Amino acid sequence: MLSKEIQLKVNKGAMLPLMEEFYTIQGEGCHTGTAAYFIRIGGCDVGCHWCDVKESWNAELHPPTPIGQIVENAVKYADTVVVTGGEPLTWDMGLLTSKLKEHGLKLHIETSGAYPLTGTWDWICLSPKKNKLPTQTVYDNAHELKVIIFNKHDFIFAEEQAAKVNSNALLFLQPEWSKKEEMTTLIVDYVMNHPKWRVSLQTHKYLNIP
Repeated sequence: MLSKEIQLKVNKGAMLPLMEEFYTIQGEGCHTGTAAYFIRIGGCDVGCHWCDVKESWNAELHPPTPIGQIVENAVKYADTVVVTGGEPLTWDMGLLTSKLKEHGLKLHIETSGAYPLTGTWDWICLSPKKNKLPTQTVYDNAHELKVIIFNKHDFIFAEEQAAKVNSNALLFLQPEWSKKEEMTTLIVDYVMNHPKWRVSLQTHKYLNIP
């Protein structure tokens, strides 16, 4: 159990449950192929059965880390930082993004949108999940909608989400990794028939990088 002092700092976003941080190539969505420093924040109650980072779900497994330390590590690498999870909007992102912005970094977030938007972002990638739909603030501000396709019904879900997100958001369909052979073929056909969508692949897994 955290002390009251540390819990207060976590609640304010002055400390965050840091799972891992690493410099790599963005593998998905609009910025595929670009260098970025990833900050993975622990804690998620969305509970996708096909999640490939289930070890991120329990925030108690990941030590509360001062955001000053997180920022100090991030500025050593790329000029773009991607905050991911877990579900990073579980926590208040205001202080973290403010400190990163002081160093002139471009800030991206990958989120299910399940919680209201906090923080200042240059790019918001919304990847909605059926069991905990996004809040309106994330629909309204998302730059990119990325829907994971696990089965054929997910195409219906994708269209429902496209109708809710703001009209400027780029639309991506991405095969769930364990179903990539079957779903990629369906996605290609779907995009060719519905060209408002684009194909996203988990290229980092093909490249065997983080």
